[in-house]
Amino acid sequence: MWPESDEKKTPLRTGLTTGACATACSVAAAQCLLLDSHPTRVSITLPKGKTVELDIDLCSGAGDQAKATTTKDAGDDPDATHGATVSVDLSLSPTPGIDFVAGEGVGTVTKAGLSLAVGEPAINPVPRQMMSQHLNAIAAKAGYNGGFIVCVGIENGHAIALKTMNPRLGILGGLSILGTTGIVRPFSCAAWIASIHQGMDVARANGVTHLAASTGSSSESAIQQHYSLSDTALIEMGDFAGAVLKYLKKVPTGKLSVCGGFGKITKLADGNLDLNSRASAIDFEHIARVAQAQGATDALQHKILQSNTSIEALNLCNAENVDLAGSMCRVAHDYARTIVPASVELEVWAIDRQGGFVGCATDSAIVSFNDQK
Repeated sequence: MWPESDEKKTPLRTGLTTGACATACSVAAAQCLLLDSHPTRVSITLPKGKTVELDIDLCSGAGDQAKATTTKDAGDDPDATHGATVSVDLSLSPTPGIDFVAGEGVGTVTKAGLSLAVGEPAINPVPRQMMSQHLNAIAAKAGYNGGFIVCVGIENGHAIALKTMNPRLGILGGLSILGTTGIVRPFSCAAWIASIHQGMDVARANGVTHLAASTGSSSESAIQQHYSLSDTALIEMGDFAGAVLKYLKKVPTGKLSVCGGFGKITKLADGNLDLNSRASAIDFEHIARVAQAQGATDALQHKILQSNTSIEALNLCNAENVDLAGSMCRVAHDYARTIVPASVELEVWAIDRQGGFVGCATDSAIVSFNDQK
């Protein structure tokens, strides 16, 4: 499970995907087998044409088999696989073509709805393409006409996978080999957004019609318990509200419950689809205006403007029986409604720091929890 994200800014050092790492290992192993080389560093070309170099930690082989490993550097992205050892065991085959196998720590697809068929190793299409292109180039250089068996592994991948969305996506036994560009861009979180879309695809393919998209583990726990939802129904949205709301145009469902910390919901209500601090900030003037519409006095509005946090503003309103939470959920709901197809039932929930509901807005009503405290 992942925490509700904070408002701290972070450095932006890029890294490389597991797909790029697996490609580098494939290159090193192929050079070992076909070119009698044991490289400690290799160059690979990423899908958009950029050339990068990766260190090879181990490269050894004999006969028709070789192994190479590298350590993944995800830059400053909060990537679960940062520092993991990625490996490729490469075997020569008399049959032309390239076969991919899930090694230790790489999962297998068990649910429909992903870009790979059920039963396939969780090595995504672009990494497969990258490895195939590089292996074919080395084979041509060496005059080799046979095929390859590529077994990709990730050390401790089974344990690391428990920290990712893979189990919910039906990828069991380990991690996925990911990457569409080969580069990890900090907090662009392309892999996270792709996993959000995959989760929605899997839910649809498996007949789940009520989805719950949450900003963090506390909000997810609250909404799951409220509705007794299955794990397949849970979408780990994080800060990427837009990734969920916009994708419903492509993959509509029967009902969507958006649930988040109160501060995140104020950002959505203010028209933000990226709820991270690097892209949006809590607007206390907007909070004061929403409170004013619910009868907040000038004095209360002034206190809101002087607040340090959104929860402080919420507590000030609760003390004077001004339903800020429910009203903020309504504003957020109405903004999200402009994006979400009319066929999808929509509701927005907000929680406090203890994980308790403080407000909710549905297509037809506002629910306040202030009077229950």
